[in-house]
Amino acid sequence: MDDLLTALALLLVLEGLLYAAFPDGMKRMIAQLLEVPGHALRAAGLAAAVVGIACLWLLRG
Repeated sequence: MDDLLTALALLLVLEGLLYAAFPDGMKRMIAQLLEVPGHALRAAGLAAAVVGIACLWLLRG
């Protein structure tokens, strides 16, 4: 459970740094995401999850 909470905290740190360092760029990115079809976002999210799981498996294996 500690690993999960640590990972979530790190996610918040990284995302917060992106918004702090590039606020206008993040706004543009969000506006562009609104134009992407839902199925493309779903596929990209699934691909990112699979890559993340593979990385965890390699690191923890």
